[in-house]
Amino acid sequence: MISVFLSYPKPFNTEQEVFIEQIISYLKLRGFEPRTLGVSDYDVSEPLSAIRRLMLESNGILVIAFRRTIIEKGVYKPKSKSDERILNNTWITSPYTQIEPAMAFQIGLPILILRENGVLADGILERGVIGTYMPEFSLENAAHDYFSTPEWNQLIGIWEGNVRRVVKTKGSPPKLF
Repeated sequence: MISVFLSYPKPFNTEQEVFIEQIISYLKLRGFEPRTLGVSDYDVSEPLSAIRRLMLESNGILVIAFRRTIIEKGVYKPKSKSDERILNNTWITSPYTQIEPAMAFQIGLPILILRENGVLADGILERGVIGTYMPEFSLENAAHDYFSTPEWNQLIGIWEGNVRRVVKTKGSPPKLF
């Protein structure tokens, strides 16, 4: 099994739980071992050290930016002349969905981020920040619907190929020419 880091905030509804179960099943069927701190792996160290250790043992990261906190009515950059924006019924996710992929980027791991629709596209969750397309998915329909889309098949295929290249590269001796 190929170790991969699976990052997601703890699901708080049935739809999110089903989505994660389906991701885990898919990864295992494809020969990957999804590892998540506090779920499959435990560490008594401070979280960032534990995340770093687990990341160094992984060959890629898959991030699920689930809805976590809703801003029913808010203002982004209040009283700024050109950037003020009203935020109504906007979701934010766990800060770890920003931290963990940023850490993975720093060590060169393949990254795939999936963002639940309605989650604020900010920081690393903005399209193009890590150089790959970042899809938005909806849990309003059955979760398995997303896994049968061409978007999912293409993105996961590219990510899988990159992860398998990491495994091969880690096992190859350095080249001096």
